[in-house]
Amino acid sequence: MPTDARERLLRGAEELFYAEGIQAVGVERLLAVTGVGRASFYRHFAGKDELVHAVLKRRDAHWYAWLEQAVAAHGGGPLAVFDALAESAESETFRGCAFINAMAEAADPRGEIVRLANEHKGRVTAFLDRLIEAAGHPEHRALAEQFVLLMDGATVTAMRSPGGAAARRARGIAERLLAGTGGVGGAT
Repeated sequence: MPTDARERLLRGAEELFYAEGIQAVGVERLLAVTGVGRASFYRHFAGKDELVHAVLKRRDAHWYAWLEQAVAAHGGGPLAVFDALAESAESETFRGCAFINAMAEAADPRGEIVRLANEHKGRVTAFLDRLIEAAGHPEHRALAEQFVLLMDGATVTAMRSPGGAAARRARGIAERLLAGTGGVGGAT
């Protein structure tokens, strides 16, 4: 376990918020799990909201690094994102998308959590855009936006019906989109 109190708080909060939900995890529980004292918590964060924002920024960095690595491990093409998602959804610790989950719990639809989620989805869209453009598709931006829609849908579906089947179905739709045979109408 890391000795730095801030790092322990971030790591513990990231794990607890993802596994149980932001609203379900109170500061007292977080302090008990991480072994960090209340005074130390408030030296690092003004309150739980600030911690949530820091956790989402950390999660974005970790998830994006995982995505790049997983896509490379699955061949590096645009469809590899769905192979990576299927693999992730088959994990016992899978609880969906931390950003979708956080937005579902957010009280303010125009607040910082939604802003951070939009920023995260923008990075994912840009990553997909680069992959699809490198694969030679002229409509790469529209396809990237459709792929993110498919990814989000597959992720939410995997929470309802655990496993990688939804991501594999989304991959089939994405494959048809890349081939120009449809599957999802219009650009998003």
